[in-house]
Amino acid sequence: MATHALDDARLSRFHLKTTLYGNGGHLCDGYILGAIVPALPLFAQSHPIGSLMSGFIGASALIGVFLGSLLFGWVTDKIGRRRMFVIDLALFVVLSLAQIAVTDAVMLLVLRVLLGIAVGADYTIATTLVAEFSPRKHRATLLAVGPAMWTVGYVLAIVVGTALAEVGGADAWRWILATSAVPALILLILRRNTPESPRWLAQNGRAEEGLAILRKHVSPTATLADLAEEEAAESSGSLRDVFAAQHRKRLAFACLFWFCQVVPYFAVFTFLPTILESLDIESGFWQTTSVNLFLLIGGGVGIVTIGKIGRRPYTLISFALLTASTLAIGLWQSAPAGYVIALFALFALISSAMAALDTVYPSELFPTSIRASATGICVSFSRIGAAIGTLLLPVGIDKFGAHGVTLITGVVAGVGFLISIAWAPETAGLTLAQAAADTEEAPQKSDSGSPDSNSSFVSQA
Repeated sequence: MATHALDDARLSRFHLKTTLYGNGGHLCDGYILGAIVPALPLFAQSHPIGSLMSGFIGASALIGVFLGSLLFGWVTDKIGRRRMFVIDLALFVVLSLAQIAVTDAVMLLVLRVLLGIAVGADYTIATTLVAEFSPRKHRATLLAVGPAMWTVGYVLAIVVGTALAEVGGADAWRWILATSAVPALILLILRRNTPESPRWLAQNGRAEEGLAILRKHVSPTATLADLAEEEAAESSGSLRDVFAAQHRKRLAFACLFWFCQVVPYFAVFTFLPTILESLDIESGFWQTTSVNLFLLIGGGVGIVTIGKIGRRPYTLISFALLTASTLAIGLWQSAPAGYVIALFALFALISSAMAALDTVYPSELFPTSIRASATGICVSFSRIGAAIGTLLLPVGIDKFGAHGVTLITGVVAGVGFLISIAWAPETAGLTLAQAAADTEEAPQKSDSGSPDSNSSFVSQA
């Protein structure tokens, strides 16, 4: 019977550092995407643009994420996790600073797309590396740190941007966008010495190198048997393998559940001030800050709860609450401001907590040979949803009003709920290889008794 030095390791300082450095990329990602929220209205004051161009600029980084995750997920499976782990951060720094020199809307659009490509690369690289080092008992929790840090970065960008908008003058938007270089530079320095994934090395005929890393950072007594599951897997790592029959339903589920989650998220939070004003609610600092505060709280809730609740019930409960909160806003057209703000706060908390699944499910549903590629496809598909929500919301408000748009987002969340009823699997408690194998195996029970330690896989028909 194969041993599991990686999956059953004690949580160590190395795991925490890898989690911090890997998920720190999510903070940068959130900051880059969030910075456009306070910057775009200021840019529009000095560069008059229509609602369609406003939507394109707001969605530009998301379009880039689509391209970057699709391409660099495959590259990461081919050349390894570590190389791209540093390159993408260097791109963050250079492209963030380049926004200072923007002269027109088209130039800003192009730079934001390029930044998005780098962000898309980081989504696949960082999440894959963290998953492949994480012990199974703590895997969901460590992966959930990523979306929580994304939220920290997103909210931090809005807070910093709002403050700079007050004191920065006509060119404040330049400095708001350029500040994303600061966290990226810090993380670039921290990531330098992160090792390659032993799982990837074993999968690519370099098991001895993987064993050396495993012994140095995880378990001094590890043997080649600890990497046997990875060596035994037969796959060329091509995109064709991602779409093989045994992976199709999982790929469809991961793409669709993420899509249905992010359409409401980005539609609401990219244009929250606009939505509040359309509902005749004053969009002041405290109104938007209170909602963003619940985004931060939700990230913490996701970290604490994802390892205690099975993946499937977590998905179903989250979608049910998202659907209920958005429909409740859309159906009561004369609702008082307190009611609307409270429901937006609930929506923010649940959306942020549910984002934990965005890193957990794709990492667990696919084997090492195609993990980054499959994750990249899932990210790309989800960014289609995010771009649709961001691009069409200004047009949607003009045509259907804020209540109509909110009802549409509720319907999208409801579709996600139905998809999850049909297809959401349970992967808690399995080794990474078992979770990706699409077979029913009873995981070993540990002393914790948590779902991450005693839940069996349930493949939904």
